[in-house]
Amino acid sequence: MTYADRWLLPDGVEEILPAEAKPIELLRRQLLDLYATWGYDLVIPPLLEYTDSLLIGLGRDVDLLTFKVTDQLTGRTLGIRADITPQTARIDAHSMAAKGANRLCYAGHVVHTRPKNPLATRTPMQVGLEFYGEAGMTADIEVISLLLESLRISGLPKLHLDLGHVGIYRALAACAKLDSAQEDEFFDLLQRKAVTEIRAWVATKVSDPKCASLLLALPSLAGGVDILNKARELFAQIPNAVAAVDQLLHVADIMAQRYPDAEFYFDLSELRGYHYLTGLVFAAFAPGFGNPIASGGRYDHIGEVFGRARPATGFGMDICAISKLGLLPVTENRFIAVVDDGKQEQWQAVQALRAQGERVIYNADVAERELRLVGDNYQVVSL
Repeated sequence: MTYADRWLLPDGVEEILPAEAKPIELLRRQLLDLYATWGYDLVIPPLLEYTDSLLIGLGRDVDLLTFKVTDQLTGRTLGIRADITPQTARIDAHSMAAKGANRLCYAGHVVHTRPKNPLATRTPMQVGLEFYGEAGMTADIEVISLLLESLRISGLPKLHLDLGHVGIYRALAACAKLDSAQEDEFFDLLQRKAVTEIRAWVATKVSDPKCASLLLALPSLAGGVDILNKARELFAQIPNAVAAVDQLLHVADIMAQRYPDAEFYFDLSELRGYHYLTGLVFAAFAPGFGNPIASGGRYDHIGEVFGRARPATGFGMDICAISKLGLLPVTENRFIAVVDDGKQEQWQAVQALRAQGERVIYNADVAERELRLVGDNYQVVSL
């Protein structure tokens, strides 16, 4: 490595300089303050944990994203967190094992072994919340509402949310009597929207003509709220699928009232997080960014691996991605200059200005304002 190369960072790892860091930090504070007003308590989980707890419950994708190291004290394997959700599940199960609901929020960096897309950072800042202990639709509606509020605070010009429900796919897979391996095969085809391959696969794997027709229809069930009414008719003979569609209809009705300016898109073949999510799933997108800037859903029973099965729903969002979109306001780097004269009165005047939130810098070269002694008092004057 040459002398110049010592300054290079690994691919996908970046530093955040002042012009970008300040608005990111302001947004982080605004979001956490928002969550506090809704009753969410802040937790700060550790950056690394034993993989025995860190990788349980969220499926193979998180495992592949997680850096693993050996603990020099115990010889056990540690993971550097790639997602904060399993950490909050552990906290809910053990550190805050209350009988009632737990509302927890967080903000911190996560680390990925590889970027989620070619332009993504491997060290995103994840901000989010989790609602434990409430199985009813009120919890899902609260979490989705808070996601939309978060997007609004983040400056998105248009609120856009994609929604689905993994219960629909599970009900159709049960109808077709798919085993776990076949579920995974068909899941992969759905995510790739491989319509031709889907037709061929269903023709050879599903013998029941009714179930086969429903699986074939699944990729086309995407669009506005009208698609839910169509789906309800198609799934009339499958109670679990109808119940899942009814949940989406209920959410659509409430959200349309609360956020009439938002756009909602329903995709019943969208199965992001299928291997651990159990109900509603949702994701927020923004123009110019390929991956979701926020995603979440219901993931009941994840706490079971920690000895305490609990209903759960929540979301996480990447505020570094929001910053890359140029959505955060540019903050002014204004300050007050002062030439140190060694007097206690000047020091007290400087401290009083700082207590008011002003930025005061001793012996600065360039400034728009300066603290000067005018008569018997120190005053801020424009230059």
